[in-house]
Amino acid sequence: MNKPIIALDFQTYEEVETFLANFSGESLSVKVGMELFYSNGPIIVEKIKQQNHAIFLDLKLHDIPNTVKSAMISLAKLGVDMLNVHAAGGEKMMEFAREGLEIGAGSGKRPKLIAVTQLTSTSEAAMQTEQIVKASLLESVLHYSDLTKQAGLDGVVCSALEAEEIRLQNGEDFLRVTPGIRLLSDAANDQIRVVTPEKARVIGSTNIVVGRSITQANDPVKAYNQVLKEWNV
Repeated sequence: MNKPIIALDFQTYEEVETFLANFSGESLSVKVGMELFYSNGPIIVEKIKQQNHAIFLDLKLHDIPNTVKSAMISLAKLGVDMLNVHAAGGEKMMEFAREGLEIGAGSGKRPKLIAVTQLTSTSEAAMQTEQIVKASLLESVLHYSDLTKQAGLDGVVCSALEAEEIRLQNGEDFLRVTPGIRLLSDAANDQIRVVTPEKARVIGSTNIVVGRSITQANDPVKAYNQVLKEWNV
C-alpha cells in the first residue's frame, strides 16, 4: 500500500510525540520540514525513526553545487528515505546533490532525491510577475521536471494538477510527489493549487503529502483513514 505522507508541521518534538501517539504501533510515512528540523536539529529524525516511520526530509536545498553536495553527504547519514532540492538551482546543482547522497549513503541504499518545481502556493500570475517567467505555469513545471530527470534524480515535487503531464513526459517511474492535498470539507489555507486525495490518485500523483487535513483534525486517526481510503481505492 502506498501510504499518504503526513506533514509533521510542528515546532517541538513534544507536539510530534503527542500526535504520533494516536497511531501507536503503526508505521507511517511522514514529512519533516524546515520548521521542525530547524527547531530541533537532526535528533528529531533519529527519534521519529526509532518509531519505525519512513521519513521525507523536506529542506528544499538551493545553493551553489559544492555546498549542496556537502550538505547531502551529511544528510544521507541520517538514514531518511527521501530528500529534496529546488530544481531552480540548476542541473549541475542537482547532479552534485545526487552525488553527495551517494557518497553519504556509502554501501547503503541512497535515499530518493526529488526536486521542487513550482511551489503549490505559487499562482501563474505570481510566477510571471515575481519570477519574471514568461512561460505558463505548466510549461515552467515541465521544464523543471525535464531538468530534474536529466540530472538523474528520482522525481519532482509538483501540484497534482501537473502530475499527468509530467508522467507522460518523463515516464511512469518518475516520482510525482504532490502536496496541497485537502479533504473536500477542508479549507485550502495558503495553498492555491489543491486537490483531494481521490483526484490526486486519478490524475497521476505517485505520492501525496497531507498536513493540516490530518494534523489539525479533531480526530487525526479518522482523518488519516479517510485520506488513506480515498488515496488507495
